[in-house]
Amino acid sequence: MPADVSPLVIALAGLGVGVVVGLTGMGGGALLTPILVLGFGIDPTRAVGSDLLVSLVMKPVGGGVHLRRGTVNLPIVGWLSAGSVPSAFLAVWVVSSVFGDDLNDVIQYAVGAALLLASLGLVAKGAFASRVGGSEDDLAHTAVRPLPTLLVGVFGGMAVGITSVGSGSLMVPLLLMLYPLLTSKQLVGTDLVQAVPLVAAATLGHAVFGEVQLDLTVALLVGALPGVWIGAHISSRAPDHLIRPLLAVVLIVSGLKMLGVGSLVVGVIGLVLLAGAVAVILRSSAAAAQRSGSSRPLKRAADRARAS
Repeated sequence: MPADVSPLVIALAGLGVGVVVGLTGMGGGALLTPILVLGFGIDPTRAVGSDLLVSLVMKPVGGGVHLRRGTVNLPIVGWLSAGSVPSAFLAVWVVSSVFGDDLNDVIQYAVGAALLLASLGLVAKGAFASRVGGSEDDLAHTAVRPLPTLLVGVFGGMAVGITSVGSGSLMVPLLLMLYPLLTSKQLVGTDLVQAVPLVAAATLGHAVFGEVQLDLTVALLVGALPGVWIGAHISSRAPDHLIRPLLAVVLIVSGLKMLGVGSLVVGVIGLVLLAGAVAVILRSSAAAAQRSGSSRPLKRAADRARAS
């Protein structure tokens, strides 16, 4: 941890990221890694390794909940893990061996590209958040597509191993395309469980070939763990369809900065995107209010019918 950065400040950053993760269900790597690199000046390799260790502690909590609820397709998890676990570990080894002294620059650019992809994934996740999908009973009868699922795992493993970004923001949209009949809960549950061995393999790779800072990780967890709990408990008051447009802007701006784009250009692009995000939020709010208003007469009629 940099000597000029207080552990309290790091913990507060973890708290903020944890709240957002709890509110939206998105992975923390897309937010935490750029904060550590751009905000605190931490080397990209250390930031990615420490962020992965934080995720390794947090992922099993959500995955365990979905396992107990029966919203996890274990055959899909198996095929994803068969591709993601070896590719995550090997990606860290290959990149660290090939690029050597240039590793920090390579990882920074890779994180920037992953953040831009993650912003698209965030939009895609929002698009299917309200869809119905199949029924809960369809989970056990879903026909698994082994080869495409394995390839998604390989792609996700490489992305997470190198950048710590993608276990949710990149893989869930791909799973949606492969298995459109799964409900949102089933997709999220399956993704969370497969992310546990994936993140474990990536963390091990960085511990062996890269670098993981335990003091930095502990400081982040002190804030992130209660942050996730807080975000999950207030999520009903702050619908994530209102938060996602702003998060997409943050990911794009962060990605551009990680890619070395000038501050003036990033500022202009950020302002334009922010205006667009506000417009989307206002339109979504108006549509939600209209749906709520149209449902009230039906509710009153149902109440009168029950009373009679």
